[in-house]
Amino acid sequence: MENSNFSSPIIAGAVGSVDDVLAIERREPELVGCAISTYALLKEGLTAAPDAPALSFFLKSEDYENPFVWTQQQWLECITQTANMFRRLGLQRDDVIAFVLPNLPETHWTVWGAETAGIAFAINPLLEAPMMLELMNAAQPKLLVTLAPTPGSDIWEKVSPILDRVPSLTGVLTVNPLRYLRGEACAAPAPSADESEPRHLAGVPVSDFHTALQSAPRAELEFEPPKGEDVASYFCTGGTTGMPKIAVRLHRTEVANALELRATLGAALASPGSAAFCGLPLFHVNAQIVTGLLMWSAGCHVVLGTPLGYRMPGLVPNFWKLVEFYKLAWFSGVPTVYSSLLQVPVGDCDISSLRYGICGAAPMPKELIVRFQQETGVKILEGYGLTEGGCASSINPVAGECRVGSIGLRLPWQGMRAILLAKTGGYFRDAGVGEAGLIVIKGPNLFKGYLNPVHNQGLWLEIPDADGQGEPWLNTGDLGHVDEQGYFWLTGRAKELIIRGGHNIDPKIIEESIHMHPSVAMAAAVGRPDAHAGEIPVLYVQLHPGATTSEEELMEFARQTVAEKAALPKHVHIVTTLPTTAVGKIFKPALNMAEMESVLREEATACGVTLTRCQAAADARRGIVLSWSAEGDPVELLARLNKYAFTHERV
Repeated sequence: MENSNFSSPIIAGAVGSVDDVLAIERREPELVGCAISTYALLKEGLTAAPDAPALSFFLKSEDYENPFVWTQQQWLECITQTANMFRRLGLQRDDVIAFVLPNLPETHWTVWGAETAGIAFAINPLLEAPMMLELMNAAQPKLLVTLAPTPGSDIWEKVSPILDRVPSLTGVLTVNPLRYLRGEACAAPAPSADESEPRHLAGVPVSDFHTALQSAPRAELEFEPPKGEDVASYFCTGGTTGMPKIAVRLHRTEVANALELRATLGAALASPGSAAFCGLPLFHVNAQIVTGLLMWSAGCHVVLGTPLGYRMPGLVPNFWKLVEFYKLAWFSGVPTVYSSLLQVPVGDCDISSLRYGICGAAPMPKELIVRFQQETGVKILEGYGLTEGGCASSINPVAGECRVGSIGLRLPWQGMRAILLAKTGGYFRDAGVGEAGLIVIKGPNLFKGYLNPVHNQGLWLEIPDADGQGEPWLNTGDLGHVDEQGYFWLTGRAKELIIRGGHNIDPKIIEESIHMHPSVAMAAAVGRPDAHAGEIPVLYVQLHPGATTSEEELMEFARQTVAEKAALPKHVHIVTTLPTTAVGKIFKPALNMAEMESVLREEATACGVTLTRCQAAADARRGIVLSWSAEGDPVELLARLNKYAFTHERV
């Protein structure tokens, strides 16, 4: 009982220029049909070479040479069996299946099985319990899949106390990762249940994932698969605030973006036999779509490295050995990953198979890109995307020029442009070449909207097509321009997210917490440039008249109230008055500029350089630019500044 009217485009080459993008679109004008699901796409790819490896997984970094391996056929059977299990547990098409899991094979089975039977909802396991509770009550899951009580993990300790406050829950499934401890040589581990785990918790039945899985068939779905306009997944986006911002994504959204990426990367990177490493967390769209759906849609091999991915001790020090052992063709990471890898010499490892590293989620310093390419021979493909667009919207071309600092060319079948807005807030005109504007996107990969209708206000812009008919385009909230060759360049983020090591932090989660302090009148959280993480959160506070407190006291208050550990500010600054606009809104660009100048002064002091100029200012084309001058020839200072992602110039 599966879709039979689906055949994805046959893609051989790779994009090298805008002309290639247009040629692909002319050759395949209809990317996605009306009855496609992620399950149908997976089935098409995984049956192309059924005996080839689909996934290799190792629990510990040192076990990389002795992984658990699933063939393409076995992997499809696991997804099918999981989908059938969910349906036998009573889950229907519109029911939500939440999961709080690290990177495990079962995490992928849950993602794609949940999308097939119902709606998958990823929750970041690093969140604190109050935030998890808020998200679950916003999404109202019927089933939760999470980690069993496990030494070294606090997931169960955070999840179990809040279950009695999620009234929608009817069941919990737990996964025991210790089944992957190496001791027996087998292609896939045998089921086992943790007998110490409670069978009921807060009135909700708790069952072992693999025990429940055993009774479900593996060969075929027992029910009609979803269609393209059915909801596939919920994803938290834009950080998390008092009102969770949850993106509702369709099967069309994810299938389209996977096929757009396949066309862009071409057969060299997305065809049977090619292998990619997945070290990013599976609660993020990049890991699910780029090193998941995209790869298996083409019958590729994914190496899933440990439950913690790049954060697992020993993983980065062994990375070049992984490349040699698995003959990896590419991997995806954030700037902090590339920075860490530069500290590990390639040595005698044969990494000739590794051709590309894909970087997104946060701006990558130009010097880091240049150094990484020079020292490893691996080409960095910087890209850009957002959860609301599936995952990726643009990327530097595989077969063309990689322009350092650019986010590349738009993907085929995906409209992307920079526009200027009228005073009324609507579309005015397209920005000219090199002229900064608001980035908007359109295509079959766009999501349905946010779960909370309030968040959809101002999200879509009506822009006339060639015939003068209005079309809805997604307002990304990002600013940038396009050059003569069609490469896009970002100049700012209108939506004010702080991006720490690829992790999106909504400043409101910090601001709302600190506002509970009785002395605080106003607060503004911004990102401070950081050579390793890209940005780290810092907090500016204005006190009530006559109120007294200290920066140390406010830091301690933040430690107790900020629900997300990654969002905990590194510094708190008490100021007399926060900068505001003419209408009284806090003007955060002024604070961003102050942090850039602070970084410059700090780095100058560290290397004994005397500055004669230190000024950050907004540039219409390049965003915020830090201008500086110094006595003598500050070679060391220049080298230090080149490690940051911000634009700077010596004058």
